[in-house]
Amino acid sequence: MSGHSKWATIRHKKAATDARRGKLFTKLIRELTSAARMGGGAMETNPRLRTAVAAAKNANMPADTIQRAIKKGTGELPGETYEEITYEGYGAGGVAVLVDVLTDNKNRTVAEVRHLFSKHGGNLGENGCVAWMFDRKGYITLDPSEISEDDLLEVVLEAGGDDVRGDGEVYEIYTAPEAFEEVRSALEKRGLIIGVAEITMMPQSNVKLEGKQAEQVLRFMDALDDHEDVRKAYANFDISEEVMAQLSS
Repeated sequence: MSGHSKWATIRHKKAATDARRGKLFTKLIRELTSAARMGGGAMETNPRLRTAVAAAKNANMPADTIQRAIKKGTGELPGETYEEITYEGYGAGGVAVLVDVLTDNKNRTVAEVRHLFSKHGGNLGENGCVAWMFDRKGYITLDPSEISEDDLLEVVLEAGGDDVRGDGEVYEIYTAPEAFEEVRSALEKRGLIIGVAEITMMPQSNVKLEGKQAEQVLRFMDALDDHEDVRKAYANFDISEEVMAQLSS
């Protein structure tokens, strides 16, 4: 698995067992509200909202909380308006980092994100400085016990997906953004239990890290993930399985 993929898997496992559920719920509510505000409150016609609702359900968010967040987005209930911004920069070892935020106070958020970059051996850059190093992709994971790799590949390709990769622990499915919903629906129709399902930014190449730089980058990504304004963070690092397991434990 690539550094991005390994981190994505760790991040989602962490979210599923995060004791700081209030912070997780805050992020999910913001995403539900923003998705509904941008694309309407019907999941059938709003793929981003469908993804947000699935994430909220996976986190065991109560149904009435989900509905209130959606109604705040559609204007049926009063609520905050969040601005979507992407920050770009470099972490330790020259790792490229993209940070998507949802904020109601841009000045506060940019100052805090800049501080996190600096604190962990990196620096915030200008718009466009690293975005060109990433491709927008659909990304889905499945447990290998759910289906054979050959059968999964057939389902994915028939639905318009690009590729399936397996390492014995997880299947990773890659799609073009416009094929993501079709592939996810095809998997759900087969009764398969999906782990991660998101539109993500995949690095075109990775920077191999070891030692202190690996630790700095993982702590940085963890700090970004913990910030309540950060929707998603992406980076093009590659860290060995052994070091990743040691530092993420």
